[in-house]
Amino acid sequence: MVLDVLLIVVGVTMVLVGADRLTEGASALARRMNIPEIVIGLTIVAAGTSAPELFVSLVSALKGTPDLAVGNVVGSNTMNCMLIVGCAAMVAPMTISRSTVKKDIPFSIGATALLILLAIDSFLGRLDGIILLAGFTAFTTYSFLVVKGHGDALPDQSEVTAQENRPRHPLLSCFYVLLGLALLVIGSNVFVDRASSLALALGVSEGVVGLTVVAGGTSLPELATSVVAARKGQSAIAIGNVIGSNVFNILMILGLTATISPLAIEGITTLDMAVMFLSVTLVWFFSRTRYTVERWEGAVLVLGYLGYLAWMIYNL
Repeated sequence: MVLDVLLIVVGVTMVLVGADRLTEGASALARRMNIPEIVIGLTIVAAGTSAPELFVSLVSALKGTPDLAVGNVVGSNTMNCMLIVGCAAMVAPMTISRSTVKKDIPFSIGATALLILLAIDSFLGRLDGIILLAGFTAFTTYSFLVVKGHGDALPDQSEVTAQENRPRHPLLSCFYVLLGLALLVIGSNVFVDRASSLALALGVSEGVVGLTVVAGGTSLPELATSVVAARKGQSAIAIGNVIGSNVFNILMILGLTATISPLAIEGITTLDMAVMFLSVTLVWFFSRTRYTVERWEGAVLVLGYLGYLAWMIYNL
């Protein structure tokens, strides 16, 4: 059991480092090809922070542990909205733009509702996966149209940070991409294998492990990015990171995973889905009050998540 825990730590570390290397190398290559910064932010950087969830979910599905795949996304999204937004707001009140409140967060709520509707029969088939991928295509198209309407004058601060540390030589960039992919694949395999083994040893369902251990590990990039952004007064980045990640997790990750390997959902309960939906709805509700998530509202979100976690532990 101790070995399982150590290998889980090794696996998640490899996944996180791999996602960072892949994003850094791919961003540098894209810039060398004169791809606009904002396009890089909407594609490579956004996908990079969700790469851990993507690879862990894909590997889980292919290895015949669908509850880990679905639990990973459901748990990550719940953690994003309640724990990450909550912690970020407690660090510094988050100012939310009108566009985010009126368009982006409602789109995330819609994506969450779509997932619950498709999973009502406890199964995500290939058709369900295609529907989710179509939703992701619509979201991506909308994002590009918004960017086109506002121009490329305002680069994403997360991209600026990546640009400061990016490798300059194209061969080094290619090496980073290959290294990142290798670490993601190997780390995901180790992570999923050991998490499944630990679940069996403790008599815990794979769904619960996915909702907690796996979701927590793969959400580390979002947690670090959002808290640091909030501390620097860049609340738009913090909330944008969470909302973008939630939409990507549901529409792209589960869409692609279900299309490749249909998912039978057994360990994820109706309550888990309801808490995920409630979490993003609460963020929207708090954001609508003066377009700010205050510190006390962040505390409510964090306490809500801790209560949900306590309930899961109590019912093991």
